[in-house]
Parts: sequence; structure tokens; C-alpha cells
Amino acid sequence: MWNLLKKGQIVANPESIIVLYGGVGSEREVSLVSGESIGKALAVNFEVELLRLDAEALPDSINAQRSIVFPALHGAFGEDGRLQALLEAAGIEYCGSDSVASKLCMAKDLTKTIARNLGIGVPEAMVFDGTDAPLADAVIATLGTSLVIKPTDQGSSVGLYFTEHRSALGVTLSQIHSGNWLIEQRIHGRELTVGVLKGAAMGVVEIVSASGVYDYTAKYTAGSTEYRYPAELESELEARIKAQAEALFDACGCRDFARIDFLLDGSQLYFLEVNTLPGLTATSLLPKSAFCMGFNFESLARELVTPAIERFAAREIKEFGE
Repeated sequence: MWNLLKKGQIVANPESIIVLYGGVGSEREVSLVSGESIGKALAVNFEVELLRLDAEALPDSINAQRSIVFPALHGAFGEDGRLQALLEAAGIEYCGSDSVASKLCMAKDLTKTIARNLGIGVPEAMVFDGTDAPLADAVIATLGTSLVIKPTDQGSSVGLYFTEHRSALGVTLSQIHSGNWLIEQRIHGRELTVGVLKGAAMGVVEIVSASGVYDYTAKYTAGSTEYRYPAELESELEARIKAQAEALFDACGCRDFARIDFLLDGSQLYFLEVNTLPGLTATSLLPKSAFCMGFNFESLARELVTPAIERFAAREIKEFGE
């Protein structure tokens, strides 16, 4: 377990990386694919164990003195800070943002408030409780008829609705009975996303859906979406997108990595959301952003876990010296 480095330094490296994947939420199937993909990529350089979760609990087999965890769960439990809080309570080092930042970034309305405070554009929006949905006329009076409706705490475009008319809005609202929801003005522009690795923005990716809507079907149906990476942008605009992504990463308290989504309408840039545990297959958006910087999937996987390995080593050195 102990590796001797230069100048007599002793560094403790974890014996293995445990990939937690699956879960019981609506994004389980996406998580299964991410877990298997990132596990395979990590296995090129590390000892890896895949642990499929079928309950909202940590497996008893994880040894905090021997392993670190790579959470590959999307949505509820994986991305909302609860899994991270359990790992922290158990003294287990893990990859990605901590429980506080994860919980914050899962709440789309809160991250939009942070963006506004940074001077970053966001679509006009309103939040409502699904047990008390607003009337369609009240929404239209505030936001108009071209709208996006989505849960505040889901990813992978789960529960995403687009409406262009009062009748469609009324039907959609009548089907919502629980949870917290966000209604925002629909921006008809270019969809852009940028990965952030250890605080530094990588390449900007443009998403071009054949249907004009990047929903769950467009994301996971082969051939339905074109990806341009790097996106064709003026250098000043590209720099602005990257600077805003880095500012949001920092202001939201993220660590290690994240993916940040934007819409571009003419020259106006709008922030959409921060993804603290984005999709992690070889063809997912975060790897595409990294490819722009010269990474392949295996080298990106190594970079994603390096900060957690360093935290594990620093902790072990401290304990060894006490």
C-alpha cells in the first residue's frame, strides 16, 4: 500500500477504485451504462471493482483505508448529495463534488440564482410545488407561451416538457402532482456545453438535435443528434463561455470535474445547469469536451480520479505522522 517516492516522501495510494453505479432512481439505466464504461476505462490504469447499487445505502464491503469510490449514479441519491454525505460520514474518499455542492447543483433554481449574482444570463423562470401547480394563464402572463418545464432535481432530461400553446401547458400542468418544478422561457438558440476539469474549462461542445429538441430520446437514440467539438465560435465568445463555466464551478463549490450547459441566442449567453456527475461513456458530452484538449477516454478517466487519490494520500500521510 505504501509507495516510496523521491526525497523520502511516503505516499499511500488506494489499493482499488470502487465504481458505484445503478441505483433505484429514474436514471438507473443511464447510470448502469456510465458505470460500466468508466469502470472499463479506469481499469487500464487501476484496480477497479464495480458495485451495483439496488438500494439507497452504501455497501458494507467498502474499506475506507484501502479504496476510494467513483460515484457513477445520476439523478436522485447519486447527484443530490445524499450518497456523498454517506461517504463522508463513513470516512470514505470519493471522486467529484462534495455533498454540499452536489445538493446545491441538483437544485436548478438555486444555481440560476448564483448565476444571476455573477452577472451571467439565465432564462426568466418560476418555481412551483407539484402539489399546487399554477394555472396556465398565470404562467403565460409572466413567461409567455414558449416554455420548458422540468423537475428541479432530475437530470438526463427526465421529466422534461416543452410547450408552445396554452392548451399544451394546461395539460402538462394537470399531470404534475408532486415534486418541485421549474418553468422557464424557452430560448431558441444553440445548445452548448463545456466540461470543467479541476477548475479549468475544457472544449466547448455544440449539440445539434435533428428534432430541434435535446430531450431523453435525442440523447440516447443513435443518429438523432450531431455533436460538434470544438464548437465553431468566435474566440472572444469561446473565452467568455469558458470563463463563465469556471466562475460557476467555483461559485457552486464544485471540485474535481463537472459539465456546465448553456444556450446561445445570437450573442446572448444563457446558463442552464451544472452537472456534477455527467454521463461517462466514451461518447458522452464530458469526454467530447476533453477530446478537444487532447484526452482520450482512458486518460480522461485517470484525470478524473487523480484529485481523490491525492486527497486519500494526504489523509494517510497525516494519519501516518500522528
